[in-house]
Amino acid sequence: MRTYDFAPLYRATVGFDRIADMMDRVLSSDVTQPTYPPYNIEKIDENAYRISIAVAGFSDDELNVEVKEGALIVSARKATEDEARTYLHRGIATRAFERRFALADHVRVTGAGHADGMLHIDLVREVPEALKPRRIQIAKGDTVDAKAVETAGA
Repeated sequence: MRTYDFAPLYRATVGFDRIADMMDRVLSSDVTQPTYPPYNIEKIDENAYRISIAVAGFSDDELNVEVKEGALIVSARKATEDEARTYLHRGIATRAFERRFALADHVRVTGAGHADGMLHIDLVREVPEALKPRRIQIAKGDTVDAKAVETAGA
């Protein structure tokens, strides 16, 4: 397995620690990532996303969705089992789980819904006006704001 040294990235950048940490975590993580429960991530629109997680066997009260420190954390814990039941075959997994999704800057969760054994979490990316590209008007000829020139020279 290859290992990458991100030390040069830390020396040449400011404020990108989270991205470098995420890359380090992804590249150095164990190959045996948990696959339960299965999920889909789909792009609904240019700035809208949906995470769908198969949570058959869990009720709304047993599911927990929270956003904490730039991560979406989905967890479930099954309530106490009914001991009176006798299963001949048990193929529906209802074991406890915790699934984490790293959220990019300016991505927020807008809602979550649980129907037909699927948990749907809707997200939207909201880029602030200050970060959106804007067009700068170019003045024609020598028209420069005289007040700005006077205050700069004072």
